[in-house]
Amino acid sequence: MPIKESELILNPDGSVYHLNLKSENVSNTIIFVGDQNRVEKVSKYFDSIEFSTQKREFKTQTGYYKGKRITVISTGIGPDNIDIVLNELDALFNIDLTTKTPKQTITSLNIIRIGTSGSLQKDIPIDSFLLSTYGLDLNGMLHAYKINTINNPNIEEAFIKQTNWHGHKARPIVIKNSDLLEKQFESNMTYKGLTATAGGFYGPQGRVLRLPVQDDGLNNKMDAFNFEGIRITNLEMETSAIYGLAKLLGHHALSLNAIIANRASGTFSKNPTEVIDKLIKYTLDKIAD
Repeated sequence: MPIKESELILNPDGSVYHLNLKSENVSNTIIFVGDQNRVEKVSKYFDSIEFSTQKREFKTQTGYYKGKRITVISTGIGPDNIDIVLNELDALFNIDLTTKTPKQTITSLNIIRIGTSGSLQKDIPIDSFLLSTYGLDLNGMLHAYKINTINNPNIEEAFIKQTNWHGHKARPIVIKNSDLLEKQFESNMTYKGLTATAGGFYGPQGRVLRLPVQDDGLNNKMDAFNFEGIRITNLEMETSAIYGLAKLLGHHALSLNAIIANRASGTFSKNPTEVIDKLIKYTLDKIAD
């Protein structure tokens, strides 16, 4: 049975609604960045650009780097935006947009996020690269989907117990990255750890301006969390959503972060732009290899 028009919305030209893309516009190797201004910081290294478009915060460019066709897309901030981007990208490859029926053969995408973050652990220094082995979903978006085949209950239970997680909050979900991409992108330049994904920047990450937070000791408890050597290394707003939806849809995903601050030591990079640029070039070369 075809998917209803209200569920899969297309623009008059047949492109998917939010991203303004058709399947021929996108490579099956995709780099996610949050900031639309960072798209061209990636694509400036392309040998050529064949396609470019933007709608709202979603800017896309597709081109070639050392013979490899790559698409870079800005997702904006937060798990809600990731829900839009990943579902619409999957639709481009795995749904016949003319008949609006799922295809019998699934095309698997390789999705690599390039982000910035602050380290929660003193031994992960500023100006380093962090590869997220797991995403810890603290925001609850993934609970809208059937996740019981992809989550890691043992780590989740340990986190709930060690942090005394409040019962009125969404139950934490832990999702593993793509082993395939981890092997491709790891090196002696990358640190590894569990990345926590919050649903907001202020209260959800323990920042207090005028509003008190439900658990003002949560950040310290997260810093101290340890399950069989797995530690929470950084806190941001996208990784768990990317990992969860990618696994559910049959794609490979990996999140890489340029560490520009260290909360444990109170230090900040003297040249964060340079660190981000180095991570971009590292990522592109790993893709081309």
